[in-house]
Amino acid sequence: MHLKNIAIYCGASMPPSKVFQDAAVQMGTLIGKAGIGLVFGGSACGTMKLVAGAALANGGRVTGVFPDDLPRDFLMSGLTSVIFTHTLAERKARMIAESDALIALPGSYGTWDELFDALGLKKLPDSKMQQPIAVLNTEGYYDHLLAFIEHSFQVGFTGEKHRRLLLSANTPEALLEKILNS
Repeated sequence: MHLKNIAIYCGASMPPSKVFQDAAVQMGTLIGKAGIGLVFGGSACGTMKLVAGAALANGGRVTGVFPDDLPRDFLMSGLTSVIFTHTLAERKARMIAESDALIALPGSYGTWDELFDALGLKKLPDSKMQQPIAVLNTEGYYDHLLAFIEHSFQVGFTGEKHRRLLLSANTPEALLEKILNS
């Protein structure tokens, strides 16, 4: 699979654990060095800033997709390009449209919303989404989610076809390899 752009869903908050900060920097560095474009939420806060800054520092193209309903002083400067949308919902759709793969780093409600929106869209019977969707499972952050998906399969809410819809790996290198081979 050839990747022109990867959308990264991640937090506008900075986790106190350096492990999560380092994982965001490693992901951005890997994307930048690989010559893959990074598409993200455009914020100059939290792990969003870390992943985008690392991609830029390593020669990457970084596109921020920024909604009009957020204050402009949150917008990260120095990006390769910025796409403005009217709402967060439009931002999610645009990030999907601009990307060949979607990765959620550890995050909170906004990250989960973006991740589940993409999974829900990909699961639709007439979906045109072909992008792989993945989570970076740093320090087992997504272990409970992966177990919950398996539980959903076991009790019959998630079908066999969708059971393995979400890819995961513990390191940025392993995750990118999994995406490329999907």
